[in-house]
Amino acid sequence: MEEKTFTVSEINSDIRKKIQRDPNFKNILIKGEISNYSPSLRGHDYFTLKDEKSQIPAVLYKHQKDRFLKFKPENGMNVIIKGSIEVYHKGGKYQLKVATMTEDGVGNLHIAFEQLKKKLNKEGLFKKDHKKEIPTYPKTIGVITAPSGSVIKDIITTIKRRYPICRILLFPTLVQGDNASPQIIRQIRHTQNFDLDTLIIGRGGGSIEDLWPFNEEDVAREIYACKTPTISAVGHETDYTISDFVADLRAPTPTAAAELAVPELNELKNHIRQLTNNAKKSIFNKLSNNKLKFDAICKKSVLKNPENIYLHKEMNLDNLVNTLRFASKNIIKDNKTKLIQLENSYILKNPQYITKQKKEEYENKINKINHYSNEILRENKNKLFKLENSFILKNPNEIIKRKEKEYSKNYAKLEVLNPLLTLKRGYSIAKSKDKVISSAKDVKSGDELDIEFEDGTINTKVI
Repeated sequence: MEEKTFTVSEINSDIRKKIQRDPNFKNILIKGEISNYSPSLRGHDYFTLKDEKSQIPAVLYKHQKDRFLKFKPENGMNVIIKGSIEVYHKGGKYQLKVATMTEDGVGNLHIAFEQLKKKLNKEGLFKKDHKKEIPTYPKTIGVITAPSGSVIKDIITTIKRRYPICRILLFPTLVQGDNASPQIIRQIRHTQNFDLDTLIIGRGGGSIEDLWPFNEEDVAREIYACKTPTISAVGHETDYTISDFVADLRAPTPTAAAELAVPELNELKNHIRQLTNNAKKSIFNKLSNNKLKFDAICKKSVLKNPENIYLHKEMNLDNLVNTLRFASKNIIKDNKTKLIQLENSYILKNPQYITKQKKEEYENKINKINHYSNEILRENKNKLFKLENSFILKNPNEIIKRKEKEYSKNYAKLEVLNPLLTLKRGYSIAKSKDKVISSAKDVKSGDELDIEFEDGTINTKVI
């Protein structure tokens, strides 16, 4: 019997059918580490699931990823995958088709929460400098929450009890489920059409799945873009959502949000009453101080006898006027006297005399200058004549010879007085401590002496 020959396609097809029919390869749970994670342009994700000893290719199709996956898979992440084994007929490879995926030991929503929190924080959506201050005395407060239930009742009750003059506008929305986040976004945008001072967004407690609409990225970005100061009040005190980080203020509960949104009216009344009393006391003290100052001014003599102010000034003015008048008369009188003397002076009556007198003085000075100039010229001419006829000018060499003879005589006299010539004749000079010894009385036993000869000096000691 001839053996049957199979084609490659037939073998791959048979293997695929057997695996598809085997229930052990359907809806199985496999855990391992993600590696070689590679998203494709069409939206499908391809990666390898491995452990210490082996590995298996895996594919996460786009429709499955969009439907259930709340976090972004990464290399090195340990996951638990629910899926089926399938054969890729064309390539002859088997792979794991992913139906659901969770991180090993941590739920999907927790992973998604941490990843979105990290992403938005990096973008700056949590920065304090972007957060707006909550108004202290709001006129109108908007509330985005479910239209029924304890949350809206607690918020209304708290606001009316603390600050009844504030108006409350409810913007109803779903607060859980797949349709909640689009409604929350729509209502946030709708509030911008109203003149709100503060916006409260919240709901009661619940599981992370129940609170998930407030962890959606679109909701977080809408809260960030909201122009109205926003208070996030989602869940209980221990619950945190992405909305809490993005909002301008986080309240641990919806009731706490209402307390943070409005002041306490009775406290305001007491504060206003205290300010009023302080103002009254300040005004009373100011009036009392000003009255004392006014009374002190009224008692001053200046106000009682105001004429004293100008009477004294008038007396001073009279004195100044009299002094000025007297001084003016004296100046005029003196100038008249000087004018009369000048008019009667000899100079004005005989001005030619002054000219004649000055001319005579000038001529006398000219004569004196000429006389003295002639005398000086005469003396200098005589000196010049004597100098021209002097022996020095006629015989200068003879003068030099006479001076050389005088120098030789003086040098000979100095040579006689030179003490060194005495040494040449055989004499010596005795010194003690650089002083010349001229008598034996000047030395005593034990003194050291320097005896200077023509050709040197010796040192000796007196015995």
